Amino acid sequence: MHNYLRAAGFRSIRSARASEQLMRETILHHDRKRAWQTSDGFTRCEFIKQYAAEIGLVVCGEFDEDGNLHPQHMFPFYKGPVISMKQPIEFELHSADESYGAICDDPRIGTSIIFHLINAADMIYAEDGRKADDPIKSRQVRFSALAKEGSILLPIFKTHEEEAAVMAQRERYLKLVSEAREGDEEAIEELTEDDMNNFNILMKRVQREDILSIVETYFQPSGIECDLYSICGNVIYCEQVRNGYTHENIWKMKVEACDVFFSLCINEKDLEGVPAPGTRFRGRVWLQGFVEF
Repeated sequence: MHNYLRAAGFRSIRSARASEQLMRETILHHDRKRAWQTSDGFTRCEFIKQYAAEIGLVVCGEFDEDGNLHPQHMFPFYKGPVISMKQPIEFELHSADESYGAICDDPRIGTSIIFHLINAADMIYAEDGRKADDPIKSRQVRFSALAKEGSILLPIFKTHEEEAAVMAQRERYLKLVSEAREGDEEAIEELTEDDMNNFNILMKRVQREDILSIVETYFQPSGIECDLYSICGNVIYCEQVRNGYTHENIWKMKVEACDVFFSLCINEKDLEGVPAPGTRFRGRVWLQGFVEF
């Protein structure tokens, strides 16, 4: 049973029997089905069904020689409307469950972002039509995050002058990162010096202030699994929807963390506080991505 089913409104699905019934419901009343041949000659398939607006389940399975379907696993998804970035992306097959992970670099965060690919079948169809010597192109990605738990925090008050200074600092940082990636030694030294200065300032302020009053947002890996992240981000938009199968309420949000915009969903019962534009969301999430092929 997938750990993040509850984020998509399946908090009440706790037994193996209930999970099998849900998988059967998704297969029988799917909204979309995709099938393809593997290099080993097997026929794999995906059954996709929405149980709320843009939120649902993907059931993955395999057909045998007699045409009988053997479901293997399922995972929840949220196909958010927010286009997060456009970057070259690399994909990797997870041999344990035949799912795909993806990785792309983001200069805004300063590191690579690893996420679970929602639309693996679209990638396989696209790769079948791609020539072997074609370069990997930049592709638009819609990031979405599923949270098992989270809390709503108050925002950090800033004056217009402080907001303008923060924006100028971000633009300067991105410019330096771009130059450093091209081998500019002066940019590398300047970034190193900035990191040391910021660290010294932080160490002084943290002695008398709460860390969340200093750091407005963050986006960092969490734990051993590579597509799990701890985040704190500004809530731009939020709405509540209901799962049509379990009738559980789900909070959908548009969140910004470290200049990265993404969609997020969490079960109402797993969220501490009530979200509103201007507040902040803090929690641990499973990062997904829908890639435009």
